[in-house]
Amino acid sequence: MNKQKLELTWIGKENRPRLEPRILIEDPSLSRHAALRVSNNDIFDNKLIFGDNLLALKALEAEYTGKVKCVFIDPPYNTGSAFTHYDDGIEHSLWLSLMRDRLELIKRLLSPDGSLWITIDDNEAHYLKVLLDEIFGRSNFVANVIWQKAYSVRMDSKGFSFDHDHVLVYQKSELFFVKKLEIEQSDSQFSYFDEKKQKYYRRRSLRKEGSNSLRSNRPNLFYPISAPDGTDLYPIKPDGTEGYWRWSRETHLLETMADPDVLEWIKKDNGWQVYVKQYKEENAKRPPSTLWISSEVGHNHEAKEEAKAFNKVSVFSTPKPERLLHYILKIATNPGDLVLDSFAGSGTTGAVAHKMGRRWIMVELGEHCHTHIIPRLKKVIDGQDQGGITKAVGWKGGGGFRYYKLAPSLLEKDKWGNWVINKSYNAAMLAEALCKLEGFTYAPSETEYFIHGHSTETDFIWVTTQDLGHEQLAGLSEDVGSNRTLLVLCSAYRANLGQFPNLTVKKIPNAVLAKCEWGHDDYSLQVENLPVAPKPKVDQPDLFGGEE
Repeated sequence: MNKQKLELTWIGKENRPRLEPRILIEDPSLSRHAALRVSNNDIFDNKLIFGDNLLALKALEAEYTGKVKCVFIDPPYNTGSAFTHYDDGIEHSLWLSLMRDRLELIKRLLSPDGSLWITIDDNEAHYLKVLLDEIFGRSNFVANVIWQKAYSVRMDSKGFSFDHDHVLVYQKSELFFVKKLEIEQSDSQFSYFDEKKQKYYRRRSLRKEGSNSLRSNRPNLFYPISAPDGTDLYPIKPDGTEGYWRWSRETHLLETMADPDVLEWIKKDNGWQVYVKQYKEENAKRPPSTLWISSEVGHNHEAKEEAKAFNKVSVFSTPKPERLLHYILKIATNPGDLVLDSFAGSGTTGAVAHKMGRRWIMVELGEHCHTHIIPRLKKVIDGQDQGGITKAVGWKGGGGFRYYKLAPSLLEKDKWGNWVINKSYNAAMLAEALCKLEGFTYAPSETEYFIHGHSTETDFIWVTTQDLGHEQLAGLSEDVGSNRTLLVLCSAYRANLGQFPNLTVKKIPNAVLAKCEWGHDDYSLQVENLPVAPKPKVDQPDLFGGEE
């Protein structure tokens, strides 16, 4: 039987934007760096990008493909309500296109051992799961975490009180692994001492205890093991019923061969009892659960209180609690890893990543980039943010970030309708933009005027607004030499190019007109005539999620 690949379909799926890879322009007046280095681990090269997040992801592609360890996004939940800081109610097909285009770029940016974490609610969670299966592959689905976002039931709810969100987790490849979490352990639990190993341990019955511990539950785990006196011991309960061992025959053999003292045998009147020795050092961590309780990872009301600390006038509608991001980054990253959030919202991801010693990139189009994110990050960097996870991680301040805007489109139409180079571009901007368009790394040489970038060690690019004649190109060809090649982008040229095999010459803007869409600055979805979301009661957790 032929196996057919099942795909999610929707109106407009075949329409894909041809994105212009914009350059980023720093505004130093909005960048922020600590006055003094607080520790040797301070990180200063973080990026806050203001602009359309689809264009921003495309702008990051050339430099960051395969380099991002963890992506956390909190996209619009498509709830059908308009919120103060963003519109969160998009026709279903448009929402799927919005997510598809961004997720495909995110996948390229992720490192081979990277992971993607997306918060979403029931409005689109199950469609999003199928979409992610299509983009990342079903085998790269890691988990669907249930996060208790509300700590109390909404008594005024019609029908169910929706108290949870989903956190969908996908890996780039099988190289990703889930880090185990530290367990708070009491010394009193480990009351036995192994003289041979000089370690404290606790006993755990090799026979399964508690619910579902009958032989009928796991019949393959009912078998005899040899006691110290040579008798066969079966997993029989004190009341005489048959149970089963925690280990399979194979595991039992492997464990006892690796460590003959891993089991502790106790002789009692009614026979032998056998225990597994669990050493404190070896049981200090546990795998994360797929059920995240609000008391452990925070909730929406807690996030609102955190948001008030950096903007009391206009409290962000749907922030995420810092403890939630802290939990995710503990599982998915190590210090120094790069974290990306392209729906930055109120900036929780960057604030938490910064305090945890991770590098970060955030993208935000809304004006709350300036009214919420920047004030928040300034407090973090200056050591004035005492909320969130600050005390838990011992944060004292330090580091910094650079603020960038997306450059305008490289080409614009003149009054006759012809595409020309945007007048706001200076020579350096033009060279950098054309390097990115042609797939070159922008790296101007300090010694050779004709090198603005390179694609290999011997292949270079030069951008100029000059009109080049035969003599100029002949001199340029001689300077380049026979062992190197040069792509020349100029306004016009007059020469027989066959005489210069080491040069490729193209006119601008003609050379780049067909590469992408020009003059398109906004790929966000415009939503009109949406109902206004009701304001939640002060003492109730917010019903909706999504920071962007």
